Amino acid sequence: MSRIDLNADVGEGAASDAELVPLVSSVNIACGAHAGDPQTMRRTVELAVRHGVAIGAHPGFADRGNFGRAEVSLSPGKARELILWQVALLQEVAAGLGARVGYVKLHGALYNMAARDGALAAEVAGAVRSLGGELVLVGLAGSRLLEAGRAAGLRVKAEAFADRAYLPDGTLAPRSDPGSVIADPEAALRQALGIVLEGSVTARDGSAVRLEADTLCIHGDSRGAAEFARRIRAGLSAA
Repeated sequence: MSRIDLNADVGEGAASDAELVPLVSSVNIACGAHAGDPQTMRRTVELAVRHGVAIGAHPGFADRGNFGRAEVSLSPGKARELILWQVALLQEVAAGLGARVGYVKLHGALYNMAARDGALAAEVAGAVRSLGGELVLVGLAGSRLLEAGRAAGLRVKAEAFADRAYLPDGTLAPRSDPGSVIADPEAALRQALGIVLEGSVTARDGSAVRLEADTLCIHGDSRGAAEFARRIRAGLSAA
């Protein structure tokens, strides 16, 4: 039987979090930079604990105006600093509620930059490693970040997306491109099934891209995110 973790980005101010969290198996909680604050983080951790969902840190650029989705030039060591304080903050909140942070998944532009930039990926992996060897590093399937994580001695999880369009090289289509975010739940389900059952996704040009994924993401800030999660979870279970 094929199995996959279903994750969602939460704690970003979306009203659907309470409905979405019970439908997934892991949640990536915003850590106060691109979104969130300690109060929101506590509420989200409590929600995850209540539903037995794994907790991950979702650090990104401290750029709320662009929701962390605009690329920012980083000086040496800046990525490390950016990740350390955000993950440490969520760890502190979780510990106060008797919970633990199990993994780190970058957000937005930082995620995409670390997927393709080997030097940045190594810096990120080193930061996560310094926080404790038990933390898992989540990154785009086939990316430089996963390579850097393995080189740093971290356990890694390869991630794919049910609700994002892909380019032929296996990277995500830029959000500025029309159709880069999949708005149809049935199309997202078809993509999820192809990823899980066939290890493949159809790129924007129609080509088949091979990928191996351990976890599948649904964006919690997307319109109808809970309905997407409900449909995808039901479809995966039926398959």
